[in-house]
Amino acid sequence: MKTPYKNIYNVLKLNRFIVLAVVVCALLSSTFSVWMVFNTNQKALNSAFAINTDGSIIPLKLVTQKENFRVEALAHLDLFHNYFYNIDASNYERNLEKALWLGNSSVDNLYRQKKADGVYNRLLQYSLVQKVLSIDSRISENDGANSFTTTTIFEINRGSIIDTYELVSTGNLIMVDRNFPNNPHGLLITNYFENTLKKLNDES
Repeated sequence: MKTPYKNIYNVLKLNRFIVLAVVVCALLSSTFSVWMVFNTNQKALNSAFAINTDGSIIPLKLVTQKENFRVEALAHLDLFHNYFYNIDASNYERNLEKALWLGNSSVDNLYRQKKADGVYNRLLQYSLVQKVLSIDSRISENDGANSFTTTTIFEINRGSIIDTYELVSTGNLIMVDRNFPNNPHGLLITNYFENTLKKLNDES
């Protein structure tokens, strides 16, 4: 007995259905895989991991890291500006030495320029007291680089005369190894520049 041949059109329809089903499944599978990779990548970018003392893995959110960096950066800038500008005849050498640990050669160059201009000699000669009244820093991030603008209000006491000044300075911050107590925040000021200095009063 001969086996009857199937209708060629039915066979083609079945083959086309199978091909379409395979293609659709492949597209759905590929789309799901791409979504899973993207989702995993986003989670990885927003998280970091540390090993606890007991060997367990601790997830650390990137947002928290950025918040911690901001706190450390503000504290670093506050420390630097206090050391660099809050000086008098009795503490200026000690304070400036501490300030130089917190910045790179741009800070050292500024210090040397001030020294060459006789700023510290006048401090000693006239027993001047330079006191920081307030420090306001703003930090911004651009293409992975962290820059800052700091407004420092300080007064210079000349005995019978007290002058108040506003200094606006800028620079960048980079991360380095912590060095306690010289650099407790593990940051370094680079490209430091005193932009503007203006006198706020004419008290006498």
